[in-house]
Amino acid sequence: MNAPIGRVFAVIIILFALLIAWTSRWTVFNAQSLRDNPLNARTVIGEEKIDEGEILADDGTVLAKSIPAADHTFTRTYPQGSLFSQVVGYSNVQKGQDAGLELSDGQYLRGVQTGISAIIGQLGGGTQVGDNVDTTLDPKALAIVPSTGAIRAMFSLPTYDDNAPNADCGAPGCQLNGATQDRDTPGSTFKIVTVTAALDSGKFTPDSELNGDSPRIISGFPLENDSNQSWGLQTVSNALTYSINTIFAQLAQDVGRATMTEYMKRFGFYSKPPLDYPPGELLASRPYSLTTGKAYPPASPNEDIGRIGIGQGGILVTPLQMAMVAAAVANGGKLMVPHLTSRVVNPDGQIIDTIKPQLYSQVMKASTAQQVSQMMRNVVEEGTGKPADTLGLSLAGKTGTASIGPTGLNETEPWFIGFAPAVNPKIAIAVTIDKTDDGYGGTIAAPIAAEIMKLLLSEGQNG
Repeated sequence: MNAPIGRVFAVIIILFALLIAWTSRWTVFNAQSLRDNPLNARTVIGEEKIDEGEILADDGTVLAKSIPAADHTFTRTYPQGSLFSQVVGYSNVQKGQDAGLELSDGQYLRGVQTGISAIIGQLGGGTQVGDNVDTTLDPKALAIVPSTGAIRAMFSLPTYDDNAPNADCGAPGCQLNGATQDRDTPGSTFKIVTVTAALDSGKFTPDSELNGDSPRIISGFPLENDSNQSWGLQTVSNALTYSINTIFAQLAQDVGRATMTEYMKRFGFYSKPPLDYPPGELLASRPYSLTTGKAYPPASPNEDIGRIGIGQGGILVTPLQMAMVAAAVANGGKLMVPHLTSRVVNPDGQIIDTIKPQLYSQVMKASTAQQVSQMMRNVVEEGTGKPADTLGLSLAGKTGTASIGPTGLNETEPWFIGFAPAVNPKIAIAVTIDKTDDGYGGTIAAPIAAEIMKLLLSEGQNG
């Protein structure tokens, strides 16, 4: 090759490299900023012409799909209406709105291409078809599989129809996913965290005895048991069975802030749940100041750790977090990463991604989990959870009844967390009712949880 031809060849190579670099700037490196530009109408036009993939329940039930519309465009429709509205979410290309799985799995559903494949795809023409997303959701229940972290469903009321997400649903906050976005007082369900820290740290055993008289001064103020009942000396196991506040407040204080905080972190507190879901729709569970409303830093000396130990004192949680607490105990102390997506399948039927079970944290020793499991079984057999023990499930659990609203109105938020069967658990659950008139976790939330778990276990839906 002579010198002039070599120079021409070099110029061509440089120009070609510049072309690739300039094209890659918009298709790869700055693609998101271009997409997010409100003046970019091409994005809307392009997405309207994508035949987005389906979102499917675990049994193949279609939760979301695209249907043909005018001018070779497609619109999203949700055959199950409001049943899975919060968790599935919605996608409205014209308004630039999306939420839930439609948002977090959007790259799969739209069949997003990057780099050179994006350039070739644009030149090739034809309809872009997205991938199907198979979920762990069950169309008939609300639960989590302890051994895998697979979430069967998340449902909350009030709800809305994701076919018309901008319509008036008749109640404030109906589009919020209560399982991941509500901050609730957990009441005595939090005692599972406290007893785990007490036993696993070696500071106490199930047979350790403490005085359960009422009232008792905790952090300078009197704390009472339910109906101000004094229990005298009771074992830790009995204290959980009958949900004795004054004993659990002592447990939390004796265990100490540092150790309590360490076990809370192991359960997932202080961090957003590691769920395959939009981060903006996930909240962390943690203690908050009752006076300022601001979150306490971990192990803050200003925390009333005694009252936090019984699920009061400013501790606020999501139902998902409390389901994770139950699941960790059920799974021998191992907390698995919760997930909604099970796999992604392209239009040719090829599996392009599979979500495998993943360990989040070894919360406690297996021996501790066995002790706590037996204590939770006692709660249902003999204690506050007996209303859940009518269906022959060998269910283990913990009730909670949080006082909410102005003093004197007797407004409560009933809770139940648990799993079934007590040996080799298949399903873990958290149920809460936002507000009742003097209702209790054992009489209201526990029977609901039992019915749901009976349905799942009878159908063999154990993941």
